[in-house]
Amino acid sequence: MIPPDTQSKEPTEVSTSDSTEQSPAPQEEAPDISALGSPKPKGAGHNVVLKGLNAHYGQTHAVKGVDITFPAGEVTAIIGPSGCGKSTMVRCINRMHEEIPGAYAAGSVTLDELDVYAPDVDITAVRRLIGMVFQKPNPFPTMSIFDNVAAGLRLTGTRGENTRERVHKALRAVGLWGEVKNRLDKPGIGLSGGQQQRLCIARTIAVEPEVILMDEPCSALDPIATLKVEELIAELKERYTIVIVTHNMQQAGRVADSTVFMLDGEFIEHSPTTELFTKPKDERTERYVTGKFG
Repeated sequence: MIPPDTQSKEPTEVSTSDSTEQSPAPQEEAPDISALGSPKPKGAGHNVVLKGLNAHYGQTHAVKGVDITFPAGEVTAIIGPSGCGKSTMVRCINRMHEEIPGAYAAGSVTLDELDVYAPDVDITAVRRLIGMVFQKPNPFPTMSIFDNVAAGLRLTGTRGENTRERVHKALRAVGLWGEVKNRLDKPGIGLSGGQQQRLCIARTIAVEPEVILMDEPCSALDPIATLKVEELIAELKERYTIVIVTHNMQQAGRVADSTVFMLDGEFIEHSPTTELFTKPKDERTERYVTGKFG
């Protein structure tokens, strides 16, 4: 359980520790990273299991007792009307929800067997392994294209030649290398909206997470840029477990292996995507996907 006054570690503390320690990571971090990274071969992804998850904004009960499993190596879409708790639920997975003043969560969120809300878990280590891509592209405005991708690596203590190789690898993985390789020193904010979003995805995968959370990653993009991001999601699921919040049911149909429908903070239905849209089990799901409300 996470009481309202729970505080997370400041990123600057981790950056200082990681950059000064040349030997293995501090004791409290090592078990977390090992437990998350060792059960499966690299890139196989991890199951994310929510049990009895409740999330609050002060007195507002935004997510109500959600039980769900996000399977490793698959794309799971979350749909539902505005304000139903989709984004809040996703932000609870990597403990970003509690960063909002007055917000707190209770219940269990596990990556395989590791409870990410356990008292001794290092929050920064959790967020490195559970990456987040936001609704609007958010490249760091004062940083170059290269430094935007390298930011997370530097925070976790990666330096030198290895940083350069991993930045280039991440840019290739998101299909940006050919578009930016001759201007890596130029501001990331100078890219188009679709390029900026792929840059942010490159920043996320550069630190080699196991899970990628996406909160409406295409809502601010034009159709062509949206298509590129959707194609990228299809490629990334071979290496990562992906959870995507979307208002676009057609997008869920294109990219997701399974889809979750939420309503008023509650889990209503989770089925293979085609089945949920064509043969929903719950009448409320049927009404939503046919446009009768929402």
